[in-house]
Amino acid sequence: MKRTIKTLVAASIVASAAAGAGAYFGLVNVGADDPHLPAVHAFLAMARDRSIEVRSRDIQVPNLEDEAMIRAGAGNYNSMCIGCHLAPGTAETELSQSLYPAPPNLTEVGVDGNPATAFWIIKHGIKATGMPAWGKSMGDQYIWGMVAFLQQLPTLDAEKYQALIASSGGHQHGGGETDMHNHEGQHGSGEAAGAEHHQDSGEDHHAGEHAGADGEASHHDSSDVQDKSAPAAKTHTHADGKEHVHER
Repeated sequence: MKRTIKTLVAASIVASAAAGAGAYFGLVNVGADDPHLPAVHAFLAMARDRSIEVRSRDIQVPNLEDEAMIRAGAGNYNSMCIGCHLAPGTAETELSQSLYPAPPNLTEVGVDGNPATAFWIIKHGIKATGMPAWGKSMGDQYIWGMVAFLQQLPTLDAEKYQALIASSGGHQHGGGETDMHNHEGQHGSGEAAGAEHHQDSGEDHHAGEHAGADGEASHHDSSDVQDKSAPAAKTHTHADGKEHVHER
């Protein structure tokens, strides 16, 4: 028995040393385009699922049928999530195709039968997956709104989805919102519009400068002419009260 334990301990030490050496010498490919070995992937998935399950087991789920909550969640989902998790009627995006592990298509799975788990994931994120911890900028009530919407998402077609988004308040979660989450037309159009605006405003600005400069020049020219060619006339008043102007 003792020999078996010693053998297992020695084998563990050798395996750990080999793994450490492989990592140190760069043998592990961390590129997102090189998937994990099946055994590694299975282990990481198990560790992820158990971690989330343990940490979300005591979360109290509120009423997720509230229409106002669902609408609020729809606006935030459309602004913050569709680039990775898609929406009804939308094609795969560069993010959804390029991230590893691949983000789930939430139009198909929704909350996957566990709202508490969905809440925990949205709030805390998942390391090394690209899933942010939205709880750093969103209050719990807004996160629950997204969970409520996700519970409805698999039942929506493109038309119903767009109608729900139109009825929502858009991107809102109590402060800290940004405009960086709109994934429509994200390549080139924004930069071109910015450049065009800059160019147009620059031309107008310079035109204004030139107009101002010309105006000042005209003003100075007229004053110079007045000073040089029309000196102040000399006058004096005679005893009879008549004013006499001397010729220039």
